[in-house]
Amino acid sequence: MKPLLPLVLTGLFAFPLFAEDTADTQNSDVFDSVETKDLSQFVWKKRPVVVFADNEADPRFIEQLELLREGEADLADRDVVVLLDTDPDAKSDLRLKLRPRGFMLAIIGKDGGIKLRKPFPWDVREITRSIDKMPMRKREVREQKEAAATDG
Repeated sequence: MKPLLPLVLTGLFAFPLFAEDTADTQNSDVFDSVETKDLSQFVWKKRPVVVFADNEADPRFIEQLELLREGEADLADRDVVVLLDTDPDAKSDLRLKLRPRGFMLAIIGKDGGIKLRKPFPWDVREITRSIDKMPMRKREVREQKEAAATDG
């Protein structure tokens, strides 16, 4: 499979709205630019948030990218990596596994399980609340608090 994110980011250069943000996205810890053949490379390391659309001009896709960029720091705190797929003809492993119909947002847990699917853009606040309810995230927060208490 071809890497999808560079293709999407190249397409975003055509939109003046994103012209100044694209460089930030490429250097971001949240927006991943690696070739993503499957989700197994993220298991126990990252929480993939996958955004599907039939093309990069979909208004829901554009809105979702804006929302994700605005809350990038909150996503980074939760080990989120954003994967983008706007090529339904490519039949990527992500598409075959998650089977989107048009626009779709999917949150995948660190265990590799599908935690949430939404057919419309979701605010980062809603995404982070959903992640914060996951047992693994609760344990991470608890361990961070314990480490801070022993250090301080």
